[in-house]
Amino acid sequence: MEKRTENMGLIDRLRKETALSREELGILLSTMTKEDAEYLYRNADEVRREHYGTDVYIRGLIEFTNYCRNDCLYCGIRRSNTRAQRYRLTTEEILDCCDKGYLLGFRTFVLQGGEDLFFTDEKICAIVSEIKKRHPDCAVTLSIGERQRESYEAFFKAGADRYLLRHETINPAHYRLLHPKELTIENRRQCLNDLREIGFQVGCGMMVGSPYQTLDYILDDLYFMKDFRPHMIGIGPFIPHADTPFHDRERGTLEDTLRLLAIIRLMNPRVLLPATTALGTIYPLGREMGIQAGANVVMPNLSPTGVRDKYMLYDGKICTGDEAAECRHCMELRMEKIGYHVVSARGDSKV
Repeated sequence: MEKRTENMGLIDRLRKETALSREELGILLSTMTKEDAEYLYRNADEVRREHYGTDVYIRGLIEFTNYCRNDCLYCGIRRSNTRAQRYRLTTEEILDCCDKGYLLGFRTFVLQGGEDLFFTDEKICAIVSEIKKRHPDCAVTLSIGERQRESYEAFFKAGADRYLLRHETINPAHYRLLHPKELTIENRRQCLNDLREIGFQVGCGMMVGSPYQTLDYILDDLYFMKDFRPHMIGIGPFIPHADTPFHDRERGTLEDTLRLLAIIRLMNPRVLLPATTALGTIYPLGREMGIQAGANVVMPNLSPTGVRDKYMLYDGKICTGDEAAECRHCMELRMEKIGYHVVSARGDSKV
């Protein structure tokens, strides 16, 4: 019989009330044992099953440009990395990825790239409109960074359904240590608010184990995400890239990422929560463990294999050589093996 601990009592309350005091949540995160963590994962998995069953939604990820105007200290495609092999997919290549993905059962396409102003509002709108014209039963998600509100409005009018904009860290002091001075957390928060007001299903998210991160910063993120009530939350471990100022920093851990995934599920029961590629990069079964800890989304890569190893936000990225069909089939087998089922559906948020 499982021996009860005080932390298990806190987990029970978190599940029931979806919140704890800041002090209680800090104690839970800082004193959690392996047994506590297993109890946490079971509860998070049960809550996810209450709302989404054993369904795992797949998103077809298309990394269409690795040019970026920003110089974030942790990112491998930062503008000052002269070693990066830059590329841009053509409109035809992007649409071809979507057409192939549709035949494989994908019903959400995620267009992700650096902040590349070569792709003007007009170009993005034209791409989105054509995807929706060809595949009207699919959702289009954009993840292309900070733009003006007018740009977001145009994307939404063109047919984009969702927008991912990870905040990385909500604490201003910590944000300043990770980003160039022209980027501010205040502007990122404004972008997130604009996206929500316009009508997007909005995703934010934090980086786990980033340089200078403290428990207080993590708590700031957890309460921000709770208050903001996003439709999607994407978190993943920090993984250093050799050609960045943080090349010699320790990466985020599997343990911390899984625990935070589970905490986020209990605090945000209906949220869409991916088990990210970064999680699979730091541990071979990381994505499976993420699903078992409360996640319910995976994002196989639909990008052409010829560019996948150029979209390197961090070192060691997995699945750069697999064809789209291989990624789709592999993910389905991985999920079935642990008792979950990849489904061909848009997979809209229930928030």
